[in-house]
Amino acid sequence: MTPFIAPEQLMREGGHSSLLRLGANESAFGPSPKAVEAMARELPRISWYGDPESYDVRSALAVRHDCAVENLCVGSGIDDLMGLAVRAFMGAGAVALTTRGTYPTFAYHVTGFGGRLETVQYRADGMVDVDALVARANELRPAIVYLANPDNPSGTLLPPAEVVRLFEALPRQTLLFLDEAYVDFIDERSAFPPLLHGRLLRVRTFSKAYGMAGARIGYLISTPRNVVTFQKIRLHYGVNRNAQIGALAALGDVGFHEHVVKQVAQGRDEYYTLAVSLGTSALRSHTNFVCIDFGNAERATTVMNKLLAHGVFVRKPAAPPLDRYVRVSVGTPEERLEFGTRLRAVLAEVDR
Repeated sequence: MTPFIAPEQLMREGGHSSLLRLGANESAFGPSPKAVEAMARELPRISWYGDPESYDVRSALAVRHDCAVENLCVGSGIDDLMGLAVRAFMGAGAVALTTRGTYPTFAYHVTGFGGRLETVQYRADGMVDVDALVARANELRPAIVYLANPDNPSGTLLPPAEVVRLFEALPRQTLLFLDEAYVDFIDERSAFPPLLHGRLLRVRTFSKAYGMAGARIGYLISTPRNVVTFQKIRLHYGVNRNAQIGALAALGDVGFHEHVVKQVAQGRDEYYTLAVSLGTSALRSHTNFVCIDFGNAERATTVMNKLLAHGVFVRKPAAPPLDRYVRVSVGTPEERLEFGTRLRAVLAEVDR
C-alpha cells in the first residue's frame, strides 16, 4: 500500500489537466523570494555536490536554536530522518509505539526495517491520548515512541507540559521521536522545551512554513552522541546543494516567514467560518490545514471523492475518530474562495 497517492497520479487517473492542490499541506505561499534568488543564482553550479556536512545550514540552525553544530543533523526531509532513526535504534522485531492514524510514514519505516508497530487510539476529541501512550509504553517497553506535535492529520496541539509528562513517563530505554513539522505555525513557547537528551529526537522541516517541500530538507536536534549515530548511517550526499542554499537563505528571511504564518492563521479562520456556514464544525488547528467534520466516515469519503471529481485534491484521516473529517490545506485567498464554491456544489450533490 502506498502511504500517499500524489496529486500527479490522481490527475492521470482522473483525466484532470489541473487540480486545486489542497491535500498535501504544501505551502500555498511558496518559498522566500530570497531563497528563490539564492538558488537561482547558484543553479549553474548544480554540477557540484553539496556539502555533505551541510555545515553552513547547521551553523545557522545552531544560532537559531541556541545549541551547538554538533547537536544538529540535516537530512532530506523528516521522512529521511525517520528512516535513519528506525535503522539506528530499532533492531529486527523491536517494537515502536504511536497513535493509530497519525502521520503514516513512520509506520512504513518500522515495517520496512523489520520492526513491529503498536498503536493506541486518539481521544474522542481528536487529541493524542498521553495516558494511553504512557500505559502502553510501560507495558510494551518499545524502542521508539513517535509523536507528531502539532499532530497530523488532526492539527491538534499537546501543551508542553503534556509532552514533558509523556517523555518523563516513558521507560528508560525508550526514545521519543518528536515530529515538529508544523511547529513554525505556533508560538515557540507552546512547543516542547528546548531539551537536549539522549532519549529525545526532535525533527523539523523546511517543507511547510518555509515552502520548500520539493527541495527535501529537514533536520534533527539531539545530543552529539545521537547525531554522530545519524551521521554514520545517513546517505552522504543525500541533501542536494540547492536545498542547502535555499534553506540558508530562508532562515535569514524572517519577515517572509512571519508573513506566511500570519496568512495561514487567517486562512484557518476562514475555514472555521466556512464550516459553520455549512452547519458543521472543524477541529481547531495549529498547522497549515484544517479538518472539517462531515458527520461520519462514509459521508466524508464521499465528499472527498466528489471534490476530486470537481478538480479539488484533499485528503481525509483514515482511522477513527478522525475518519469523519476531510483535511484541507490552507490555500491562497483565491484558492480558499474557490474551495468553498466547489465544496458547496459537492454538498448539494451529496445531500440532494
